[in-house]
Amino acid sequence: MLQYIRIKNLALLDEVRLEFDPGFTAVTGETGAGKSVLLGALSLLSGARTDKSLIRQGQDQLEVEAALYFEDCAVIDSMLELAGLAACEDGVLLLYRSIHRSKMPRVQINGQMATLNQLQSLGESWIDFHGPGEPQKLFQEKRQLEMLDAYAGNQNSLEKYATSYRAWREALQAITELEASERLDEDELDFVRKQIAKIDAAEVDEASIEQLERDYSRMASAQELAALAVECAEGIVGEQGVNDQLMTVVGRMQALAELDVDSEALLERARSLQIELQDLGAEVERMAGAFDFEPEEVEAVNERMNLWQELRRKYGGSVDAVLAKRQELADKIAIQGDIEGALATKREAAAKQEQELVKAAAQLTKARQKAAKSLGEKAAKLLQALGFKKAKLGIEVLDSGKLHERGNSHCRFVFAPNAGQELLPLNKIASSGETARVMLALKTVLAEADATPLLVFDEVDANVGGEVGRAVGAELARLAGEHQVLCVTHLPQVASVAQNHFVVTKSQGDRSTSVQIESIHSDNDARLSEIARMLGDRSSASARAHAAELLG
Repeated sequence: MLQYIRIKNLALLDEVRLEFDPGFTAVTGETGAGKSVLLGALSLLSGARTDKSLIRQGQDQLEVEAALYFEDCAVIDSMLELAGLAACEDGVLLLYRSIHRSKMPRVQINGQMATLNQLQSLGESWIDFHGPGEPQKLFQEKRQLEMLDAYAGNQNSLEKYATSYRAWREALQAITELEASERLDEDELDFVRKQIAKIDAAEVDEASIEQLERDYSRMASAQELAALAVECAEGIVGEQGVNDQLMTVVGRMQALAELDVDSEALLERARSLQIELQDLGAEVERMAGAFDFEPEEVEAVNERMNLWQELRRKYGGSVDAVLAKRQELADKIAIQGDIEGALATKREAAAKQEQELVKAAAQLTKARQKAAKSLGEKAAKLLQALGFKKAKLGIEVLDSGKLHERGNSHCRFVFAPNAGQELLPLNKIASSGETARVMLALKTVLAEADATPLLVFDEVDANVGGEVGRAVGAELARLAGEHQVLCVTHLPQVASVAQNHFVVTKSQGDRSTSVQIESIHSDNDARLSEIARMLGDRSSASARAHAAELLG
């Protein structure tokens, strides 16, 4: 759960530090007061992309940091380990993000520098946003299917199916290309064979090409190399060379050993050095001879190098690219020998893939049908608490008639808000208020099966009020039994049932505007005053009495 957040220079906010408790937290304030600042900070910490326009005017940098606590942080620690980041200490995850006007942005996770992608991956595990645009998503059948699959727990099955589906589509594409491919005549086949022969003549493999490039380089510098080798040999074993000078030294050391027995070991070392020096000189002399290449040898290497350079330019700059081209050309010849046979083999393989996909899609459909009944019944029950006394909600799982990226079925949410009405698709019958309540009911049921610890609702209670507003608050409070719930709301009925309460205010001077966020859940009078304001007038005795009743 979210325990602490610090926000500095975000939009109109100067700086604030907030402590969070478990359960249901309401965020309230006048329209336009800046309630979105808190949600914006959480969005930044979850890895959302943004720009420098969020930095408070007159400041160079905005900063957001937070501490989150997990009773079981095995999943988070596993993600951190894969990313090469430090594990949580005592179950606490520390997040930090800053955006500067002229410098690179910074992300830190548990005190270590991290990337925005790593922050996004973690965000998917600890926070889930439900904004005011969520109800409209219910009109999209694709979104409806995603919600049903989430409730059915189809994620792993869908990933495996999607991988197989892509492979099957690629196989079909290969068949189409082969069917449309032109048959090669004798001249074209001869050309392909000559290209393969060229690649073979170049003896293309990593070790062979490396040796070729070394030989070519040595031959290109043969005269210079030979001259240098001769100079080195002359300096070692030639007249007045190092060997002659060492012979003189060895003679002196022999005389030294005759006078001092203890010097015999040094004499032996000097003789060994003399032998090694003579061997070195002889080897350098042989090397000088090795640089005297035969003209035929030089011509052969030059021809092979020219051929290799031609192949590199034509087929790619690496050995792997040239070898891949050779395989492609060889396959082309092989296929020409039996195109119909190759097509038959590919079609048979694709048919087997399709059979497996049909089985996997049928399993997905079966899971969806089971989940649709359960999800529809639970959501319908919640809708009764949200003011729909006789409403019906159904989820139809329909055959798509063909395989697609999510199986061979889709779904459609149908709804009848009143008794006696026919079940129709949501976009044909539901009003904005009705849609908002349907979304809340579905989100509540889905959240029960969701392990995400923090759920953020941004004005999910829009377009509802009265007793229904109270019911919405009750459902959010119930949801907070399993999750930490944060809700931005304009309804006093919702705010009054929250265990925790933050109020956002905006103050304006002649030259500046600022936003403040403060907790009021421990101040009964402040909270009573805020609820009364939401009811219409914080100074009204009746509004305050009503606020006291709601809070009571």
